[in-house]
Amino acid sequence: MSALAWTALGSLAAWCWLLLGQGFFWRTDQRLPGRQTPAVWPDVAVVVPARDEAAVLPDSLPSLLGQRYPGRAEIVLVDDNSGDGTGEVARSLAERHGGLPLRVVTPGEPEPGWTGKLWALRHGIALARANDPEFLLLTDADIAHERDSLRELVAAAHGSGDAGTGGYDLVSQMARLRVESVWERLVVPAFVYFFAQLYPFRRINSAGARTAAAAGGCVLLRTATAVRANVPASIRHAVIDDVALARAVRRAGGRVWLGLAERVHSVRPYPRLADLWRMVSRSAYTQLRHNPLVLAATVAGLVLVYLAPPVVLAAATAAGDPVAAWAAGLAWAVMAGTYAPMLRYYRRPLLLAPTLPFTALLYLLMTVDSAVRHHRGRGAAWKGRTYARPEAAPDR
Repeated sequence: MSALAWTALGSLAAWCWLLLGQGFFWRTDQRLPGRQTPAVWPDVAVVVPARDEAAVLPDSLPSLLGQRYPGRAEIVLVDDNSGDGTGEVARSLAERHGGLPLRVVTPGEPEPGWTGKLWALRHGIALARANDPEFLLLTDADIAHERDSLRELVAAAHGSGDAGTGGYDLVSQMARLRVESVWERLVVPAFVYFFAQLYPFRRINSAGARTAAAAGGCVLLRTATAVRANVPASIRHAVIDDVALARAVRRAGGRVWLGLAERVHSVRPYPRLADLWRMVSRSAYTQLRHNPLVLAATVAGLVLVYLAPPVVLAAATAAGDPVAAWAAGLAWAVMAGTYAPMLRYYRRPLLLAPTLPFTALLYLLMTVDSAVRHHRGRGAAWKGRTYARPEAAPDR
């Protein structure tokens, strides 16, 4: 057989394994688990880290203030040294909309060894614990919640779980991201698809699972488990803080659940490719633990799995190589088929499924750019802060 045929068959074999052997990552049926109404609704503190978020707060904060929660709940918004009046906007919205009580606090600049978001969460959680809440809802400033979101999250955590032996210590939902601009429609569904491929939700949610991950925009966490896991102090250096949080909870013996959201969505716009590029590249190399060999293997894997099928199909068709053309076409078809459920979840046309190789090329370039930035000393940069040598959370 030709080199083209061997390449195509290698890609097809990889897609057969991904289809059946990677926790059925492509399915989108992991939604909030079975809910159980508590006899007495527990107290909840909502902690919102916010840095320069004045523009998005009017679209997100009223949704938290207006939560229809049967128990006692409060909101602690941590104004992380914003320069755009974030704290003043938050107070004004609370006065205008009423609803849940809101406290706005400022922690000062992070101490050495802390990322900005985790420093803000440290301050907010410490204040919230003064009222001894049973649960903490950690949610980003750009995340809007339907009015019953908090109630449904608490009921899911309180519920019997899939083994009938108690609830969950951490319940996290991947917020539905915005898909309005051309680039958002092309890149955002693939972002969630790749995340699920890396951290298959079904595998995370199965009893006794070793894999752990969370989506930082919406995390409901038992306070007692947070104390037992010593978070956020135990993960204070983590740039990919949501995954680090879930791993810390699992190490402490907690049960973790992660799925797609139905009542939670992001209001942050990413109208240009450059905006999405910054979002991905700021932490992509951190995910690879700043290891050049892992980077090289990742690039090779992306080329074989995502780029080879359309390229080989075109080359094999031109060269009259039927085996290579057949294998490459089938690999591309399987790829598109696994992407279709995510496009359906985001209400995007299924005709976009064959474009996944082009989007994967963009992500490959974003990952390489992330590594280049790291080796030039710029590291992960976000909201005016740069972490020259950010560390990934350790596996233990």
